[in-house]
Amino acid sequence: MAQKIYINKNINKFNKKIQIDGDKSISIRALLFGSQAFGKSIIDNILLSDDIFNSIKCLKKLGIKILLKGKKCTIYGSGINGFKFKKKIYLDAGNSGTFARLILGLLIKTPYPIKLIGDKSLSRRDFGRIIEPLQKIGATFKFNKKKGLPLMILGSQFVNPIIYNENKGSAQCKSSVMLSSLNTPGETVIKAKKSRDHSERFFKYLGIPIRIKKNNAIDKIFISGQKNFKSFHYKIPSDPSSCAFFIVLTLLSKSSSLILKNVNLNDSRIGYIKILNKMGAKIKIRNLKKRYEEKIGDILVKSQKNLKKINCPPKLNSNLIDEFLILFLVAAKAKGVSIFRNLDELNKKESPRLKLGSKILNLMGVETELTSNSIKIYGNSDLKIKKKIVIEDYHKDHRVFMTSVVAGLVFGGNWIIKDVESFKSSFPSFLKIIKNLGIKFKLS
Repeated sequence: MAQKIYINKNINKFNKKIQIDGDKSISIRALLFGSQAFGKSIIDNILLSDDIFNSIKCLKKLGIKILLKGKKCTIYGSGINGFKFKKKIYLDAGNSGTFARLILGLLIKTPYPIKLIGDKSLSRRDFGRIIEPLQKIGATFKFNKKKGLPLMILGSQFVNPIIYNENKGSAQCKSSVMLSSLNTPGETVIKAKKSRDHSERFFKYLGIPIRIKKNNAIDKIFISGQKNFKSFHYKIPSDPSSCAFFIVLTLLSKSSSLILKNVNLNDSRIGYIKILNKMGAKIKIRNLKKRYEEKIGDILVKSQKNLKKINCPPKLNSNLIDEFLILFLVAAKAKGVSIFRNLDELNKKESPRLKLGSKILNLMGVETELTSNSIKIYGNSDLKIKKKIVIEDYHKDHRVFMTSVVAGLVFGGNWIIKDVESFKSSFPSFLKIIKNLGIKFKLS
């Protein structure tokens, strides 16, 4: 029977330094690039979550030797085209949309059909957006009417570079085509709406030929394929998306402060910090440095009583797509009406997050106005909850779970949150860190 968490006490003040788990996006990319490099690659501080374990299992099925000891992962790659394709292979990506979409780009030359499957949540997500460009490169697919999982991919030995217009701001789709370009002759050109750029930075770090022309809305990426690259040693920084929950927990608590160490501060990942500071937070960055083409540093956050409404600039949406739910809690505590627009992509994640975010706020007594792609939140700076709230039927979305836990700790009330196991796909030490802050809750 699935566990539940019970929260019925407000958080006490705390002043701590913590280290959040390794970045999930970078951990998965490091595994994929390690599988294509020549020689032994070492990944330190890899995230030990279900998404990573499933990614490793899939790569092993493709003939890649991987050893995992604690948070140290060693990968033995044989270069581009180093996968050992066999008949009747199926790959189970579990809940990881990042791995599922990116691995398709590396399967562009499989001589045998490979079946890709996932859990119920991942199976509902749209894969049509990546099927289309990979078909143009040369792959053949079999899929259901909704273009979700399961699907079958059959590659070709005659793949060709393409010009790809990525207009949704999907780093996963962009990255999948980038990885496919490793196997194609000539130059692949990607015109991509702004999104996370970890893949581009990995290409630069590994010396893979890449040029990027940037303007305000579009990045134009040029990649020369069929260039082998050497193995590497990479230490994964802390995940900024996971940090967001503890930043907001601190911000909305009383007389508290928190330092989060060695965090990935890539500009495409910290849009939520910019928004929080616009709302009156005073979040500071310290010890900023550059490693592996990524910015890394420490984050200092303190409690803040007077928070302001926000009319969130849609141009920042792709930089905080995973943090909107936790930002909604800040808007609930802010003075005035906050507006978040152009959120179509939010309902295409692990769950219909926009709808669920509004539902949770309504359960808390916060008024919202919801459309198919926007939300208005009527903040209440004196918000306190004195009733029972049950969170269930949320597709086991880890971010819904963690947002609900933070809400219960800072706003009061008696909370029962079901499907506790959900957070293990992305942030397995979430509850352990909460305990280390001196916060009490009950599991059963």
